[in-house]
Amino acid sequence: MIVMSAVADLRFFPSSDGDLAYLDQGSGDLVVLLHSGWVDHRVFDAQIAALAPEFRVVAPDVRGHGFSANATRPFRWADDLAGLLRHLDAGPAALVGLSMGGAIATDTVIEYPELVRGVIVCGAATSEFRYTDPWAQRMQADCLRALGAGDIDRWLTALLGFAAGQSRTPGDLGPDIPRRLREMALHTLSKHTPDEKDWHVPLTDTWARVPEIAVPVLTVNGALDAPDLIAEAERLARTVPDGRSTTIEGTAHYPNLERPEVFNGIVADFLRALPAR
Repeated sequence: MIVMSAVADLRFFPSSDGDLAYLDQGSGDLVVLLHSGWVDHRVFDAQIAALAPEFRVVAPDVRGHGFSANATRPFRWADDLAGLLRHLDAGPAALVGLSMGGAIATDTVIEYPELVRGVIVCGAATSEFRYTDPWAQRMQADCLRALGAGDIDRWLTALLGFAAGQSRTPGDLGPDIPRRLREMALHTLSKHTPDEKDWHVPLTDTWARVPEIAVPVLTVNGALDAPDLIAEAERLARTVPDGRSTTIEGTAHYPNLERPEVFNGIVADFLRALPAR
């Protein structure tokens, strides 16, 4: 069983709209781990432990998630991350993003290429991805309806359904993964109200700009994840000048949780192969 990292170890970046939390461990070339929606930096506990002996590993909580401030005015993911990277003054960084975090990584390398030296996106493509698979669309709709109705149990069921994938149930993940995801998701949810304004400003025309990405890009897909998401991730790998894709069998949307040793090895090999700064 993995014990989630201690909140006492968090540092805080004073952004222009509240403090943004991040974990900072290890030394060496900078690697930034960007978590998926509704959870926080603790989704990467196994990766932090594996990478910190060789790299400086920073794992932030995205605005509105975990222990970071909520937005009170319009913001973009890439701007928040660029602000943190400049605050750290240790870049350029390799970005490793999971789901929403993968979209943030892609947005950031598009908007701030000078701050990024390599990108891994897992269960993601660009931030303009929209599910077309009927199962995934139904799960998304269930999440939204449950939130609107204040039915937290139903919302968690849908959220964990994404983690398991279409061909499995959350019970197939074992007890630890659903427990950890549930704990993080409930904490993030507690920071928000049903009538709260969504201040996030999406990046547009991302696919038109993807061919400009000049750093190595690796997409990592769980073989049991939604087929349209896997297809878009593979499209990203084909479209950038230096891209490739790999698949982790027997996993869905969270291969870093289901098969951490395999995921960690893929990430470490990619990081070691990046051109020297």
